[in-house]
Amino acid sequence: MSVQKGNISIHTENIFPIIKKWLYSDKDIFIRELISNGCDAVSKYKRLVSLGEAKDNGENEYKIIVSINKEEGTLCFTDNGIGMTAEEIEKYINQVAFSGAEDFFNKYKDKMDEANDIIGHFGLGFYSSFMVSKKVQIDTKSFIDDAEPVRWVSEDGLEFEISKSDTKTQRGTSITLYLDDDSKEFLNEYEVRSIIEKYCSFLPVEIYLETSDKKEDDENEAKMEPLNDTNPLWLKSPKDCTDEEYKDFYRKVFHSFDEPLFWIHLNVDYPFNLKGILYFPKLNNEFELVEGKVKLYNNQVFVADNIKEVIPEFLLLLKGVIDCPDLPLNVSRSFLQNDRDVSKISKHIVKKVADKLKSLFKNEREEYNKFWDDIQVFIKYGCLKDEGFYDKIKDYVLFKDIQGNYITLDDYKEVTKDKHENKVFYVSDEKQQSQYIKLFKERNLNAVVLDSNIDNHFISFIEYKEAGTTFNRIDSDISDVLKNKDESKLSDDDKNKLKELFKQVSEDKVNDYSVESLKNEDVPAIILISEHTRRMKEMQSRFAGMDLGMNFNEEKKLVINENNTMIQKLLSLRDSEDKKEKIDLICKQIIDLALLSNKELDPEELEGFIQRSNKLMSMIISL
Repeated sequence: MSVQKGNISIHTENIFPIIKKWLYSDKDIFIRELISNGCDAVSKYKRLVSLGEAKDNGENEYKIIVSINKEEGTLCFTDNGIGMTAEEIEKYINQVAFSGAEDFFNKYKDKMDEANDIIGHFGLGFYSSFMVSKKVQIDTKSFIDDAEPVRWVSEDGLEFEISKSDTKTQRGTSITLYLDDDSKEFLNEYEVRSIIEKYCSFLPVEIYLETSDKKEDDENEAKMEPLNDTNPLWLKSPKDCTDEEYKDFYRKVFHSFDEPLFWIHLNVDYPFNLKGILYFPKLNNEFELVEGKVKLYNNQVFVADNIKEVIPEFLLLLKGVIDCPDLPLNVSRSFLQNDRDVSKISKHIVKKVADKLKSLFKNEREEYNKFWDDIQVFIKYGCLKDEGFYDKIKDYVLFKDIQGNYITLDDYKEVTKDKHENKVFYVSDEKQQSQYIKLFKERNLNAVVLDSNIDNHFISFIEYKEAGTTFNRIDSDISDVLKNKDESKLSDDDKNKLKELFKQVSEDKVNDYSVESLKNEDVPAIILISEHTRRMKEMQSRFAGMDLGMNFNEEKKLVINENNTMIQKLLSLRDSEDKKEKIDLICKQIIDLALLSNKELDPEELEGFIQRSNKLMSMIISL
């Protein structure tokens, strides 16, 4: 067989239904596409004026008008941009996927600067109009002197008719959509206004919305207000923005009445074009840890919320806007194409967040301390999701200690290295563990407060990242740091007898016993829980219903304080048979009091504790 070469043919009648029905993810996107085309038309004309290729007589302001006519069932998009000749309609409209924007840029690229504010790229945006229309009509007049106005009409996107327009007298283009019966919702003013505000709030050309039933009524009224802000704050230089402008922008875009804690203004021109503002919102509690809203724009055109390829997952807890004309969007401008530059943009955003935190820590430490309770969950979540982020900000992660001060991990380890080197004690519930906190303060010891749900994971993460550092809850094995340095006054035999007194009545509530010389003589005993088994138990509870192969129980140790007068009395009475019942009763009560200081008793234990308390009070009254 001989070698054969040729061109693949595409039949418009086959490919157009795909463009019409499947190219765009949302039906309302046609409004974004047609307004974007109008913006491009204006941008092209303004470029030609700046290059001396066209004259601007200053007769009118650049604008786009969207008109709703319910009686005729039409939606019209009018701009006063560059306009088109009959030849240009043949070239840009009658050829599917021939981009007028690309053609314009290539024609004038030698005369233009590097900035490209032309939105279109694929030459398909206009055809989105057929998703909702039974007929589309274009009336246009080119900026070229003496150009003849042209009308283009098509009822299916396949066949068309071109003639002279009898309605277009000024430069620009009007696209009139005769809406399908199943698309009449786009004749609703509120619906159209909402779509324009969603996609086009920051386009560079003023956008107005008018309806046929209001035109006459409004003729003598004040000038209509544009629906969009043509100069969004993120396009300004950070040094030219005030705090109040940042806050106003936040309230306007996110309809939020609270104030952000602080913000990051992104302004990058190389190696890619990236601008935007990220806000750190105030969280009233950790249960508000829900996905925020980071809006992605491409040349001021809204693309989507929270695109994870550009915005790292942990940053989606923030609110903000990102505008990146260099994003490799797909044809419908709704999704990103796979591109290594996207990863670079994402990493740069993470770096800017880390740089902002570093700057606040070093230059505004007092304010940073105030923010910490509101941003700590975000920071810790970011560290868990991105080790690179942790490496950048690990020196600026704060811990609140039991004195109410905010310190770094290195600060804590430096102060405590002589007492318990590389061991970090922490509190998970300040009220429940108040007895232990009191013991620590009496010994001039410190602990950090880690009371968020994310802290269990964060502790394990730091132990993995910082070799040799271990975290121990304040009720774990702390006997070494709490006991007196003086030698015990009790013999080993006395200690064993004390342990046996409690062991006989504990009913397996406690796994281990020790007798220590605690500095606080008022405390008869405390409960310590193995850090390892407690974590395993917590992990098991998080995976409730899953078979982990074994059942984990917390290992509890009862530390008996030999300096307590009650303990000393019990030791002296241990051989008194006539007092054995009372001794057992008191030992049980001491165990339950120690358990109660650690956590709540279960219903059965609580009932026994109450009955015993009543019995003890009766014994006291009878004395």
